[in-house]
Amino acid sequence: MTNLYAHIRLAKSQNQKLLAILLDPDKIDWDRLGVLMDRINQSPASHIFVGGSHVESNQIDHLVSALKEKCSLPVVLFPGNPSQISTLADGILFLSLLSGRNPDFLIGHQVQAAPLLKQSTLEVIPTGYLLIESGTATAVEKVSRTTPLDRNNVAHIVATAQAGELLGNRLIYLEAGSGADLPVPVPVIEAVAQGIDIPLIVGGGIRNRKGIDAAYAAGADLVVIGTAFENDLDFFEKNK
Repeated sequence: MTNLYAHIRLAKSQNQKLLAILLDPDKIDWDRLGVLMDRINQSPASHIFVGGSHVESNQIDHLVSALKEKCSLPVVLFPGNPSQISTLADGILFLSLLSGRNPDFLIGHQVQAAPLLKQSTLEVIPTGYLLIESGTATAVEKVSRTTPLDRNNVAHIVATAQAGELLGNRLIYLEAGSGADLPVPVPVIEAVAQGIDIPLIVGGGIRNRKGIDAAYAAGADLVVIGTAFENDLDFFEKNK
């Protein structure tokens, strides 16, 4: 798979909505890997994201390899730190946590990862990552030791997204966090979508088809489903 970003841009220009399944290697039931692959293949997903805030598993290469063998969807890394990079994937969201001020997540991890990425064939997609307040302390908040953006301060969220775009990021990712009590508010998605020209990803706290459709209607170009699918592999069958 090549030109991942070009495909995302094309989909945006044609108002074609995309969907990613996010898999955390620490939460994979390896005994049911075959069932997982079947459910992914039967789903409406356009991408598979692999990663998490704090992955301890050393099976990332194994997972990516299995996905590449059994699924036709592009596999994109969504790493919490450089240890989660697998050169077997198709691409990587090169994340910068713009909502926080922890230098490790703004530039430090990126510096560590750069030599490996330059030597790999991974398609690197610079992505501005914004953590939005979601009603509970999520894994992203705890691991990054940063405070989410106030979900009610829409103007500040939009300005942060715009700064990310002007800095050269090719995607903006609005994240409520894994297992969030509340998804990113619709008014926030609408305002950010209207305020930037690059594709917009939205994830976290989306538990059903209604939530997916609400994010799309508000302007999300790609929606990410993680915890809801992890908890129920029949999620997409039940949310057609």
